[in-house]
Amino acid sequence: MTGTGHGPRPAGPVRGDREPLPGAAAEGPPPTVSAEGPLPTVTAEGPLPGRSYDVVVVGAGVVGCAIARELARHPRLRVALVEAQDDVGQGTSKANTAILHTGFDAVPGTLEARLVREGRARLAAYAAESGIPVEHVGALLVAWDEEQLAALPRLAEKAALNSCTDARRLDRDELYAREPRLGPGALGALHIPGESVICPWTTTLAYATQAVRAGVELHLNTAVGQVGRDEEGHLLHTSRGTLRARHLVNAAGLDADTLDRRLGRDDFTVTPRRGQLLVFDTFARPLVRHILLPVPTALGKGVLVAPTVHGNVLLGPTAEDLDDKRDTGSTAEGIALLREKGRRILPDLLDEEVTAVYAGLRAATGREDYRIAAHPERSYVTVGGIRSTGLTASLAIAAHVTGLLAASGLDLGPERDLDPVRMPHLGDALPRPHQRADLVAADPAYGTLVCHCERVSLGEIRDALAGPLPPRTRDALRRRTRAGAGRCQGFYCGAAVRELLERRWKGERA
Repeated sequence: MTGTGHGPRPAGPVRGDREPLPGAAAEGPPPTVSAEGPLPTVTAEGPLPGRSYDVVVVGAGVVGCAIARELARHPRLRVALVEAQDDVGQGTSKANTAILHTGFDAVPGTLEARLVREGRARLAAYAAESGIPVEHVGALLVAWDEEQLAALPRLAEKAALNSCTDARRLDRDELYAREPRLGPGALGALHIPGESVICPWTTTLAYATQAVRAGVELHLNTAVGQVGRDEEGHLLHTSRGTLRARHLVNAAGLDADTLDRRLGRDDFTVTPRRGQLLVFDTFARPLVRHILLPVPTALGKGVLVAPTVHGNVLLGPTAEDLDDKRDTGSTAEGIALLREKGRRILPDLLDEEVTAVYAGLRAATGREDYRIAAHPERSYVTVGGIRSTGLTASLAIAAHVTGLLAASGLDLGPERDLDPVRMPHLGDALPRPHQRADLVAADPAYGTLVCHCERVSLGEIRDALAGPLPPRTRDALRRRTRAGAGRCQGFYCGAAVRELLERRWKGERA
Protein backbone atom coordinates (compact mmCIF):
# COMPACT_ATOMS: atom_id res chain seq x y z
CA MET A 1 0.00 0.00 0.00
CA THR A 2 1.06 3.57 -0.46
CA GLY A 3 -0.17 6.87 0.93
CA THR A 4 -1.49 7.64 4.39
CA GLY A 5 -2.46 4.49 6.25
CA HIS A 6 -1.49 2.58 9.34
CA GLY A 7 0.71 -0.48 9.85
CA PRO A 8 0.69 -4.15 10.73
CA ARG A 9 1.07 -3.28 14.41
CA PRO A 10 -0.90 -0.03 14.51
CA ALA A 11 -1.31 2.78 16.98
CA GLY A 12 -3.55 1.97 19.89
CA PRO A 13 -6.44 4.00 21.22
CA VAL A 14 -4.30 5.95 23.70
CA ARG A 15 -5.50 9.54 23.69
CA GLY A 16 -3.02 12.07 22.33
CA ASP A 17 -0.70 9.47 20.79
CA ARG A 18 0.03 11.67 17.77
CA GLU A 19 0.36 14.94 19.74
CA PRO A 20 3.76 16.66 19.56
CA LEU A 21 5.74 16.28 22.75
CA PRO A 22 6.48 19.21 25.08
CA GLY A 23 9.94 20.62 24.57
CA ALA A 24 10.47 18.77 21.30
CA ALA A 25 12.47 21.67 19.86
CA ALA A 26 14.87 21.87 22.81
CA GLU A 27 17.27 19.23 21.55
CA GLY A 28 16.69 17.62 18.21
CA PRO A 29 18.15 15.04 15.85
CA PRO A 30 21.46 15.40 14.03
CA PRO A 31 21.94 18.39 11.67
CA THR A 32 20.90 16.28 8.68
CA VAL A 33 17.39 15.88 10.14
CA SER A 34 15.03 18.79 10.72
CA ALA A 35 11.42 18.72 11.84
CA GLU A 36 10.44 22.15 13.17
CA GLY A 37 10.83 25.81 12.41
CA PRO A 38 12.07 27.38 9.16
CA LEU A 39 14.22 25.19 6.96
CA PRO A 40 17.91 25.76 7.65
CA THR A 41 19.31 28.11 5.00
CA VAL A 42 22.78 28.90 6.33
CA THR A 43 25.74 26.91 5.03
CA ALA A 44 29.50 27.19 5.31
CA GLU A 45 29.34 29.53 2.32
CA GLY A 46 26.84 31.83 4.03
CA PRO A 47 23.06 32.40 3.87
CA LEU A 48 21.05 31.15 0.90
CA PRO A 49 17.76 32.48 -0.53
CA GLY A 50 16.52 28.89 -0.40
CA ARG A 51 18.22 25.64 0.43
CA SER A 52 19.67 24.19 -2.79
CA TYR A 53 20.10 20.54 -3.75
CA ASP A 54 21.05 18.46 -6.73
CA VAL A 55 18.05 16.20 -6.06
CA VAL A 56 15.00 16.56 -3.84
CA VAL A 57 12.93 13.42 -3.22
CA VAL A 58 9.36 14.22 -2.14
CA GLY A 59 7.86 11.53 0.09
CA ALA A 60 9.67 9.53 2.80
CA GLY A 61 7.78 6.29 2.49
CA VAL A 62 9.63 3.06 1.86
CA VAL A 63 10.18 3.91 -1.83
CA GLY A 64 11.25 7.52 -1.22
CA CYS A 65 13.66 6.41 1.51
CA ALA A 66 15.08 3.71 -0.79
CA ILE A 67 15.65 6.30 -3.54
CA ALA A 68 17.37 8.69 -1.10
CA ARG A 69 19.57 5.84 0.10
CA GLU A 70 20.56 4.93 -3.47
CA LEU A 71 21.40 8.55 -4.28
CA ALA A 72 23.52 8.71 -1.10
CA ARG A 73 25.85 6.21 -2.75
CA HIS A 74 27.06 9.12 -4.91
CA PRO A 75 28.91 11.43 -2.49
CA ARG A 76 29.12 14.43 -4.81
CA LEU A 77 25.34 14.78 -4.87
CA ARG A 78 23.54 17.02 -2.42
CA VAL A 79 20.23 15.29 -1.70
CA ALA A 80 17.16 16.15 0.39
CA LEU A 81 14.32 13.86 1.41
CA VAL A 82 11.14 15.82 2.16
CA GLU A 83 8.19 14.42 4.10
CA ALA A 84 4.89 16.12 4.99
CA GLN A 85 4.40 14.05 8.16
CA ASP A 86 6.44 13.78 11.34
CA ASP A 87 8.31 10.54 10.62
CA VAL A 88 9.53 8.34 7.80
CA GLY A 89 7.21 5.54 6.75
CA GLN A 90 4.29 7.37 8.28
CA GLY A 91 1.93 6.77 5.38
CA THR A 92 1.04 3.59 3.56
CA SER A 93 4.48 2.13 4.18
CA LYS A 94 3.36 1.25 7.70
CA ALA A 95 0.00 0.01 6.42
CA ASN A 96 0.73 -2.88 4.11
CA THR A 97 0.40 -6.60 4.70
CA ALA A 98 4.17 -6.89 5.20
CA ILE A 99 4.72 -9.57 2.55
CA LEU A 100 8.01 -10.03 0.72
CA HIS A 101 6.50 -10.97 -2.64
CA THR A 102 7.86 -13.27 -5.31
CA GLY A 103 5.85 -11.40 -7.96
CA PHE A 104 4.26 -14.68 -9.05
CA ASP A 105 0.95 -12.98 -9.91
CA ALA A 106 2.25 -9.77 -11.51
CA VAL A 107 1.32 -9.04 -15.11
CA PRO A 108 4.19 -10.61 -17.08
CA GLY A 109 6.35 -8.15 -18.98
CA THR A 110 5.37 -5.11 -16.92
CA LEU A 111 7.80 -2.83 -15.15
CA GLU A 112 6.26 -3.92 -11.85
CA ALA A 113 6.92 -7.59 -12.62
CA ARG A 114 10.59 -6.91 -13.35
CA LEU A 115 11.19 -4.60 -10.39
CA VAL A 116 9.43 -6.92 -7.93
CA ARG A 117 11.54 -9.84 -9.12
CA GLU A 118 14.78 -7.83 -8.87
CA GLY A 119 13.72 -6.06 -5.68
CA ARG A 120 12.92 -9.28 -3.85
CA ALA A 121 16.45 -10.58 -4.34
CA ARG A 122 17.94 -7.23 -3.32
CA LEU A 123 15.75 -6.85 -0.24
CA ALA A 124 16.28 -10.44 0.92
CA ALA A 125 20.05 -9.88 0.88
CA TYR A 126 19.73 -6.44 2.46
CA ALA A 127 17.49 -7.77 5.24
CA ALA A 128 20.01 -10.49 6.11
CA GLU A 129 22.80 -7.92 6.21
CA SER A 130 20.85 -5.32 8.20
CA GLY A 131 18.99 -7.51 10.70
CA ILE A 132 15.52 -6.88 9.27
CA PRO A 133 13.22 -9.75 10.33
CA VAL A 134 12.08 -12.07 7.53
CA GLU A 135 10.27 -15.39 7.83
CA HIS A 136 10.13 -17.72 4.83
CA VAL A 137 6.70 -19.19 5.42
CA GLY A 138 5.53 -19.69 1.83
CA ALA A 139 2.01 -19.05 0.53
CA LEU A 140 -0.98 -21.16 -0.44
CA LEU A 141 -3.37 -19.83 -3.08
CA VAL A 142 -6.52 -21.64 -1.95
CA ALA A 143 -9.32 -22.67 -4.32
CA TRP A 144 -12.74 -22.85 -2.69
CA ASP A 145 -14.85 -23.78 -5.72
CA GLU A 146 -14.49 -25.50 -9.10
CA GLU A 147 -14.01 -22.22 -10.97
CA GLN A 148 -11.13 -21.21 -8.72
CA LEU A 149 -9.65 -24.71 -8.93
CA ALA A 150 -9.74 -24.50 -12.73
CA ALA A 151 -7.85 -21.18 -12.55
CA LEU A 152 -4.85 -22.65 -10.71
CA PRO A 153 -3.04 -24.04 -13.80
CA ARG A 154 -3.27 -20.62 -15.47
CA LEU A 155 -1.88 -18.97 -12.33
CA ALA A 156 0.95 -21.52 -12.24
CA GLU A 157 1.81 -20.64 -15.85
CA LYS A 158 1.73 -16.95 -14.97
CA ALA A 159 4.06 -17.60 -12.04
CA ALA A 160 6.48 -19.40 -14.36
CA LEU A 161 6.46 -16.44 -16.76
CA ASN A 162 7.46 -14.30 -13.76
CA SER A 163 10.43 -16.60 -13.04
CA CYS A 164 8.64 -18.23 -10.12
CA THR A 165 9.23 -21.77 -11.33
CA ASP A 166 8.72 -23.63 -8.05
CA ALA A 167 4.97 -23.06 -7.82
CA ARG A 168 3.22 -26.43 -7.38
CA ARG A 169 -0.36 -27.66 -7.36
CA LEU A 170 -1.60 -29.31 -4.15
CA ASP A 171 -4.62 -31.57 -3.99
CA ARG A 172 -7.09 -31.40 -1.12
CA ASP A 173 -5.27 -33.90 1.09
CA GLU A 174 -1.88 -32.20 0.66
CA LEU A 175 -3.47 -28.83 1.39
CA TYR A 176 -5.05 -29.93 4.66
CA ALA A 177 -1.86 -31.73 5.69
CA ARG A 178 -0.08 -28.39 5.41
CA GLU A 179 -2.89 -26.33 6.98
CA PRO A 180 -4.97 -28.58 9.26
CA ARG A 181 -6.95 -25.62 10.74
CA LEU A 182 -8.12 -24.46 7.30
CA GLY A 183 -11.89 -24.18 7.00
CA PRO A 184 -13.85 -27.03 5.41
CA GLY A 185 -14.58 -27.11 1.70
CA ALA A 186 -11.25 -26.17 0.10
CA LEU A 187 -10.58 -28.16 -3.08
CA GLY A 188 -6.86 -27.57 -3.60
CA ALA A 189 -4.19 -24.90 -3.74
CA LEU A 190 -1.19 -23.52 -5.53
CA HIS A 191 1.88 -23.58 -3.29
CA ILE A 192 4.27 -20.61 -3.71
CA PRO A 193 7.27 -21.53 -1.53
CA GLY A 194 9.11 -18.22 -1.96
CA GLU A 195 6.51 -15.90 -0.44
CA SER A 196 7.74 -14.51 2.90
CA VAL A 197 6.79 -12.02 5.59
CA ILE A 198 8.99 -9.07 6.58
CA CYS A 199 9.01 -6.09 8.95
CA PRO A 200 8.02 -3.00 6.92
CA TRP A 201 8.78 -0.58 9.76
CA THR A 202 12.39 -1.65 10.12
CA THR A 203 12.94 -1.70 6.35
CA THR A 204 11.90 1.92 5.87
CA LEU A 205 13.87 3.04 8.91
CA ALA A 206 16.99 1.19 7.74
CA TYR A 207 16.92 2.94 4.36
CA ALA A 208 16.42 6.35 5.96
CA THR A 209 19.13 5.75 8.57
CA GLN A 210 21.71 4.87 5.94
CA ALA A 211 20.71 7.85 3.81
CA VAL A 212 20.96 10.31 6.71
CA ARG A 213 24.28 8.90 7.92
CA ALA A 214 25.64 9.33 4.39
CA GLY A 215 24.66 13.01 4.25
CA VAL A 216 21.10 13.11 2.89
CA GLU A 217 19.15 15.91 4.59
CA LEU A 218 15.76 14.76 5.86
CA HIS A 219 13.11 17.44 6.38
CA LEU A 220 10.03 16.23 8.26
CA ASN A 221 6.76 18.14 8.73
CA THR A 222 7.56 19.74 5.37
CA ALA A 223 4.53 19.70 3.08
CA VAL A 224 5.18 20.72 -0.53
CA GLY A 225 2.71 23.27 -1.89
CA GLN A 226 3.22 25.18 -5.11
CA VAL A 227 6.15 24.33 -7.36
CA GLY A 228 7.81 26.79 -9.72
CA ARG A 229 10.93 27.03 -11.85
CA ASP A 230 13.71 29.48 -12.48
CA GLU A 231 16.99 29.29 -14.35
CA GLU A 232 18.49 27.08 -11.61
CA GLY A 233 15.72 24.47 -11.58
CA HIS A 234 12.71 23.72 -9.39
CA LEU A 235 11.45 25.98 -6.60
CA LEU A 236 9.50 24.03 -3.99
CA HIS A 237 7.42 26.21 -1.71
CA THR A 238 6.87 24.17 1.46
CA SER A 239 5.21 24.67 4.82
CA ARG A 240 8.66 25.41 6.28
CA GLY A 241 10.24 27.50 3.55
CA THR A 242 11.57 27.26 0.01
CA LEU A 243 13.80 24.54 -1.44
CA ARG A 244 15.66 24.59 -4.72
CA ALA A 245 16.29 21.41 -6.69
CA ARG A 246 18.08 20.86 -9.99
CA HIS A 247 16.30 17.50 -10.24
CA LEU A 248 13.08 16.38 -8.57
CA VAL A 249 11.70 12.93 -7.71
CA ASN A 250 7.98 12.66 -6.98
CA ALA A 251 7.50 9.72 -4.60
CA ALA A 252 4.53 11.32 -2.86
CA GLY A 253 2.33 8.20 -2.76
CA LEU A 254 -1.35 9.08 -2.68
CA ASP A 255 -0.50 12.68 -3.57
CA ALA A 256 1.75 11.82 -6.51
CA ASP A 257 -0.92 12.86 -9.03
CA THR A 258 -1.42 16.21 -7.28
CA LEU A 259 2.30 17.01 -7.39
CA ASP A 260 2.45 15.74 -10.97
CA ARG A 261 -0.15 18.30 -12.01
CA ARG A 262 1.65 21.10 -10.19
CA LEU A 263 4.64 20.21 -12.35
CA GLY A 264 2.63 20.49 -15.54
CA ARG A 265 1.77 16.81 -16.06
CA ASP A 266 -1.63 15.10 -16.05
CA ASP A 267 -0.72 11.49 -16.72
CA PHE A 268 -2.77 9.63 -14.10
CA THR A 269 -5.21 9.98 -11.24
CA VAL A 270 -4.76 8.29 -7.88
CA THR A 271 -7.88 6.71 -6.43
CA PRO A 272 -7.34 5.86 -2.76
CA ARG A 273 -8.25 2.21 -2.21
CA ARG A 274 -8.82 1.52 1.46
CA GLY A 275 -7.77 -1.77 2.95
CA GLN A 276 -9.03 -2.57 6.45
CA LEU A 277 -7.32 -5.31 8.45
CA LEU A 278 -7.69 -7.08 11.77
CA VAL A 279 -4.62 -7.92 13.88
CA PHE A 280 -5.04 -11.00 16.07
CA ASP A 281 -3.13 -11.61 19.27
CA THR A 282 0.02 -13.72 19.34
CA PHE A 283 -1.97 -16.62 20.82
CA ALA A 284 -3.46 -17.06 17.31
CA ARG A 285 -0.08 -17.60 15.66
CA PRO A 286 -0.05 -21.44 15.93
CA LEU A 287 -3.26 -21.59 13.89
CA VAL A 288 -1.59 -20.81 10.56
CA ARG A 289 1.63 -21.99 8.94
CA HIS A 290 1.56 -20.18 5.57
CA ILE A 291 0.25 -17.01 4.00
CA LEU A 292 -3.26 -18.02 2.90
CA LEU A 293 -4.25 -16.23 -0.30
CA PRO A 294 -7.50 -16.22 -2.26
CA VAL A 295 -7.60 -16.50 -6.02
CA PRO A 296 -7.12 -12.83 -7.05
CA THR A 297 -9.76 -10.59 -8.63
CA ALA A 298 -9.61 -7.35 -10.64
CA LEU A 299 -9.70 -5.35 -7.37
CA GLY A 300 -6.60 -6.98 -5.93
CA LYS A 301 -5.35 -10.01 -4.12
CA GLY A 302 -8.44 -10.18 -1.91
CA VAL A 303 -8.72 -11.09 1.77
CA LEU A 304 -5.81 -13.11 3.13
CA VAL A 305 -4.71 -14.60 6.40
CA ALA A 306 -1.02 -14.12 7.12
CA PRO A 307 1.36 -14.52 10.03
CA THR A 308 3.63 -11.57 10.84
CA VAL A 309 7.25 -11.48 11.95
CA HIS A 310 5.97 -9.90 15.18
CA GLY A 311 4.05 -13.06 16.08
CA ASN A 312 0.54 -11.88 15.20
CA VAL A 313 -1.91 -12.98 12.52
CA LEU A 314 -3.40 -10.54 9.98
CA LEU A 315 -6.83 -10.85 8.37
CA GLY A 316 -7.58 -8.56 5.42
CA PRO A 317 -7.52 -6.30 3.55
CA THR A 318 -10.78 -5.03 2.17
CA ALA A 319 -10.70 -3.12 -1.14
CA GLU A 320 -12.82 0.04 -1.09
CA ASP A 321 -12.33 2.85 -3.64
CA LEU A 322 -12.80 6.22 -1.93
CA ASP A 323 -12.62 9.93 -2.75
CA ASP A 324 -10.87 11.04 0.45
CA LYS A 325 -7.10 10.45 0.44
CA ARG A 326 -7.01 10.76 4.23
CA ASP A 327 -9.83 8.39 5.14
CA THR A 328 -8.04 5.63 7.04
CA GLY A 329 -10.93 4.96 9.37
CA SER A 330 -12.26 1.48 9.99
CA THR A 331 -15.94 0.69 9.52
CA ALA A 332 -18.38 -1.76 11.05
CA GLU A 333 -19.18 -3.03 7.55
CA GLY A 334 -15.52 -3.62 6.76
CA ILE A 335 -14.90 -5.49 9.99
CA ALA A 336 -18.03 -7.61 9.48
CA LEU A 337 -16.86 -8.51 5.96
CA LEU A 338 -13.43 -9.53 7.24
CA ARG A 339 -14.92 -11.70 9.96
CA GLU A 340 -17.19 -13.39 7.40
CA LYS A 341 -14.23 -14.11 5.11
CA GLY A 342 -12.03 -15.17 8.01
CA ARG A 343 -14.65 -17.61 9.29
CA ARG A 344 -14.45 -19.51 6.01
CA ILE A 345 -10.66 -19.42 5.70
CA LEU A 346 -9.66 -20.19 9.29
CA PRO A 347 -12.70 -20.66 11.55
CA ASP A 348 -10.73 -20.97 14.79
CA LEU A 349 -9.19 -17.54 14.20
CA LEU A 350 -12.49 -15.88 15.07
CA ASP A 351 -12.26 -17.29 18.59
CA GLU A 352 -9.01 -15.40 19.21
CA GLU A 353 -8.60 -11.88 20.58
CA VAL A 354 -8.27 -8.98 18.14
CA THR A 355 -5.35 -6.83 19.25
CA ALA A 356 -6.04 -3.97 16.85
CA VAL A 357 -7.93 -2.83 13.77
CA TYR A 358 -6.32 -0.59 11.17
CA ALA A 359 -6.79 0.65 7.63
CA GLY A 360 -4.41 1.84 4.95
CA LEU A 361 -4.82 3.35 1.51
CA ARG A 362 -3.32 2.02 -1.69
CA ALA A 363 -2.61 4.30 -4.65
CA ALA A 364 -4.79 2.77 -7.37
CA THR A 365 -4.36 4.37 -10.80
CA GLY A 366 -6.51 2.16 -13.03
CA ARG A 367 -3.53 0.31 -14.51
CA GLU A 368 -1.85 -2.88 -13.35
CA ASP A 369 1.63 -1.40 -13.41
CA TYR A 370 3.73 1.23 -11.75
CA ARG A 371 3.57 4.81 -13.07
CA ILE A 372 7.30 5.52 -13.17
CA ALA A 373 8.40 7.96 -15.88
CA ALA A 374 11.19 10.44 -16.53
CA HIS A 375 10.55 13.91 -17.94
CA PRO A 376 14.04 15.02 -19.00
CA GLU A 377 12.86 18.40 -20.29
CA ARG A 378 11.80 19.27 -16.74
CA SER A 379 14.54 17.35 -14.84
CA TYR A 380 11.79 15.39 -13.11
CA VAL A 381 10.92 11.74 -12.42
CA THR A 382 7.44 10.55 -11.40
CA VAL A 383 7.21 7.50 -9.15
CA GLY A 384 3.47 6.87 -8.90
CA GLY A 385 1.01 4.02 -8.62
CA ILE A 386 3.28 2.04 -6.29
CA ARG A 387 0.90 -0.52 -4.87
CA SER A 388 1.24 -3.30 -2.29
CA THR A 389 4.36 -4.67 -3.98
CA GLY A 390 6.27 -1.43 -3.42
CA LEU A 391 7.94 -2.68 -0.25
CA THR A 392 9.36 -5.71 -2.08
CA ALA A 393 10.41 -3.70 -5.14
CA SER A 394 11.76 -0.69 -3.23
CA LEU A 395 15.50 -1.23 -3.78
CA ALA A 396 15.00 -2.08 -7.46
CA ILE A 397 12.75 0.97 -7.91
CA ALA A 398 15.50 3.10 -6.36
CA ALA A 399 18.12 1.79 -8.78
CA HIS A 400 15.74 2.26 -11.73
CA VAL A 401 14.89 5.85 -10.75
CA THR A 402 18.56 6.71 -10.25
CA GLY A 403 19.22 5.44 -13.78
CA LEU A 404 16.41 7.61 -15.11
CA LEU A 405 17.89 10.67 -13.37
CA ALA A 406 21.28 9.96 -14.92
CA ALA A 407 19.69 9.58 -18.36
CA SER A 408 17.96 12.94 -17.78
CA GLY A 409 21.24 14.77 -17.32
CA LEU A 410 22.13 14.31 -13.65
CA ASP A 411 25.87 13.72 -13.23
CA LEU A 412 25.95 11.07 -10.53
CA GLY A 413 29.70 11.28 -10.03
CA PRO A 414 31.66 8.54 -8.29
CA GLU A 415 29.94 5.72 -6.42
CA ARG A 416 30.70 4.33 -2.97
CA ASP A 417 29.50 1.58 -0.69
CA LEU A 418 27.47 2.83 2.26
CA ASP A 419 28.43 1.92 5.79
CA PRO A 420 26.25 -1.04 6.78
CA VAL A 421 23.46 -0.54 9.27
CA ARG A 422 22.31 -3.08 11.86
CA MET A 423 18.70 -2.67 12.93
CA PRO A 424 17.11 -3.83 16.18
CA HIS A 425 15.47 -7.21 15.58
CA LEU A 426 11.74 -6.79 16.18
CA GLY A 427 10.77 -10.30 15.12
CA ASP A 428 9.85 -13.25 17.30
CA ALA A 429 11.98 -15.82 15.46
CA LEU A 430 15.14 -14.84 17.37
CA PRO A 431 15.63 -14.11 21.09
CA ARG A 432 14.62 -10.61 22.15
CA PRO A 433 17.17 -8.50 24.08
CA HIS A 434 15.69 -9.32 27.50
CA GLN A 435 16.21 -13.03 26.72
CA ARG A 436 19.92 -12.61 25.99
CA ALA A 437 21.99 -13.12 29.13
CA ASP A 438 25.06 -11.52 27.53
CA LEU A 439 23.24 -8.24 26.82
CA VAL A 440 21.58 -8.10 30.23
CA ALA A 441 24.88 -8.83 32.00
CA ALA A 442 26.60 -6.04 30.09
CA ASP A 443 23.73 -3.57 30.59
CA PRO A 444 20.86 -4.33 33.00
CA ALA A 445 18.63 -1.89 31.11
CA TYR A 446 18.06 -4.66 28.54
CA GLY A 447 16.57 -6.81 31.31
CA THR A 448 14.21 -4.09 32.56
CA LEU A 449 10.89 -4.44 30.74
CA VAL A 450 8.86 -1.31 30.07
CA CYS A 451 6.26 -2.82 27.72
CA HIS A 452 5.34 -6.24 29.12
CA CYS A 453 2.93 -7.22 26.32
CA GLU A 454 5.64 -6.93 23.67
CA ARG A 455 8.58 -7.55 26.04
CA VAL A 456 10.31 -4.28 25.16
CA SER A 457 13.15 -3.29 27.47
CA LEU A 458 14.34 0.07 28.70
CA GLY A 459 17.59 -0.52 26.81
CA GLU A 460 15.76 -0.88 23.48
CA ILE A 461 13.77 2.30 24.06
CA ARG A 462 16.90 4.16 25.11
CA ASP A 463 18.67 3.02 21.92
CA ALA A 464 15.79 4.16 19.73
CA LEU A 465 15.70 7.57 21.42
CA ALA A 466 19.43 8.00 20.82
CA GLY A 467 19.33 6.89 17.17
CA PRO A 468 19.99 8.99 14.06
CA LEU A 469 16.22 9.33 13.50
CA PRO A 470 14.82 9.50 17.03
CA PRO A 471 11.04 9.11 17.39
CA ARG A 472 9.02 12.19 18.24
CA THR A 473 5.78 10.40 19.19
CA ARG A 474 4.70 7.15 20.81
CA ASP A 475 3.49 6.00 17.41
CA ALA A 476 6.99 6.45 15.99
CA LEU A 477 8.60 4.75 18.99
CA ARG A 478 6.18 1.82 18.56
CA ARG A 479 7.46 1.25 15.04
CA ARG A 480 11.06 1.25 16.29
CA THR A 481 10.61 -1.00 19.33
CA ARG A 482 7.03 -2.49 19.39
CA ALA A 483 6.42 -0.69 22.71
CA GLY A 484 2.67 -0.22 23.12
CA ALA A 485 1.74 -2.46 20.19
CA GLY A 486 0.60 -5.45 22.24
CA ARG A 487 -2.67 -6.68 23.62
CA CYS A 488 -3.18 -3.76 26.04
CA GLN A 489 -2.27 -1.23 23.29
CA GLY A 490 -0.17 0.87 25.63
CA PHE A 491 -2.65 1.07 28.53
CA TYR A 492 -0.06 -0.27 30.97
CA CYS A 493 3.16 1.22 29.60
CA GLY A 494 1.83 4.38 27.93
CA ALA A 495 2.68 6.80 30.74
CA ALA A 496 6.20 5.41 31.18
CA VAL A 497 6.86 5.53 27.43
CA ARG A 498 5.65 9.10 27.17
CA GLU A 499 7.86 10.13 30.09
CA LEU A 500 10.90 8.62 28.38
CA LEU A 501 10.06 10.49 25.19
CA GLU A 502 9.59 13.79 26.98
CA ARG A 503 12.87 13.40 28.86
CA ARG A 504 14.72 12.72 25.62
CA TRP A 505 13.37 15.85 23.94
CA LYS A 506 14.22 17.92 27.02
CA GLY A 507 17.81 16.75 26.72
CA GLU A 508 17.73 14.31 29.66
CA ARG A 509 19.04 10.74 29.57
CA ALA A 510 16.46 7.98 29.34
